[in-house]
Amino acid sequence: MKVPAPLVRLWHRLGSPRWFFETTAPWLPWLLGLGVVLLGAGAFWGLALAPADYLQGNSFRIIYVHVPAAILAQSCYMLMGTCGVVLLVWRMKLADMVLEAAAPIGASFTALALITGAVWGKPTWGTWWAWDARVTSMLILLFLYLGIIGLRQALARPEAAGRACAILAIVGLVNIPIIKYSVDWWLTLHQPSTFKLTEKPAMPPSMWIPLLLSVLGFYALFVWSVLQSTRVVVLERERRTAWVQNFVTEQGSKP
Repeated sequence: MKVPAPLVRLWHRLGSPRWFFETTAPWLPWLLGLGVVLLGAGAFWGLALAPADYLQGNSFRIIYVHVPAAILAQSCYMLMGTCGVVLLVWRMKLADMVLEAAAPIGASFTALALITGAVWGKPTWGTWWAWDARVTSMLILLFLYLGIIGLRQALARPEAAGRACAILAIVGLVNIPIIKYSVDWWLTLHQPSTFKLTEKPAMPPSMWIPLLLSVLGFYALFVWSVLQSTRVVVLERERRTAWVQNFVTEQGSKP
């Protein structure tokens, strides 16, 4: 089967750090604005307008931060695993740049999910921490993020560091289905997934619509953060190229 020529050209362009840097520049303010608006709307609706839960009272409102953070923590790692495959198979250096830029962002989302989960667990379970299957697998995810960050810093040769991080990112993907299905596979304290694409939400619209807005807002800010961080990595790694030096000169000449 012959691949259409436009897709081939797009694939080759995706391997160009310069094309990525120049193409993504106009997206950044739109993504940032969209994320702020959606997240602000979801937070105001969820914290101020949504009714209290009949069992958990007002403590349930932490889902408007906890659930999006947990979803993004897993999505970010899947992005890194995909970048690892692209790097090892097609040797696309931009994939390694995205992997490097996304790791601290994913670690931050994972830490936020664990912290907000602990805050939620105290009034719900009566303890800040329980070695619940989902909680434990999320903690492992944090260790995987930190391992990838530390591994890159520990290896002096960028090529070797990229390959090692790619392998670890791919191997760590096995933890993602464990996180997702842990509440189904084992007897756990953690409640089932709040969002399921195949089922109608158990919450009334006044509760799940602001949660959806928060998730979309988190995603917009996540994409903005990854693009922004990747652009910084591109400038750092391509600093000796003529186009980066010209870009730096142009930025320095602006008032």
